[in-house]
Amino acid sequence: MTNSCSLPRNGTRITLRRLSATDLDHFQAYRHDKEVGLYQGWSPSSDSEAISFLEAMSSATLLRPGEWCQIGIADRETGALIGDIGICVGPQADEAEIGFTLRAQSHGLGLGAEAVTQAIDFLFEHTAITRVVSITDARNLAAVRLLQRLGMQLLRTRNAFFRGEPCQEHFFSLSRHDRAWMP
Repeated sequence: MTNSCSLPRNGTRITLRRLSATDLDHFQAYRHDKEVGLYQGWSPSSDSEAISFLEAMSSATLLRPGEWCQIGIADRETGALIGDIGICVGPQADEAEIGFTLRAQSHGLGLGAEAVTQAIDFLFEHTAITRVVSITDARNLAAVRLLQRLGMQLLRTRNAFFRGEPCQEHFFSLSRHDRAWMP
């Protein structure tokens, strides 16, 4: 473990990297796709709001306990932004929560799983957390399958309200110990 955590971080087909204002077109394309945003906690934003967000994330302190940061998922070959991952190390620095978004044309190719795996490994390498959690709407079957494929365990399901309608949220977890045994 090290206190200095830097990006980019390369996978086989993706790169985790800082977001930047130059990502605006790609960022807005998937963030304005209604199907992509169906189960996301964010809503589409104006270009000026998106540029402010991208600029803030380009220099945000990564992995600061109690604060969310967003990192980009880029196509390793082209460098084009294809999604992003939100990360929040808990206030006690014992666990972190992740959430992820991937553009529609990159769904079903294993890129999301590669990116989330890289993010989890990044967290375990650069923090003392003991587990990573992810919360998803039970109707988001693609996210549920991805988390299960990565070895995350379903901890519980609870009734919730999302965008004014009832739903169920699944809470998944992967411990540092369990990740150590995975390829």
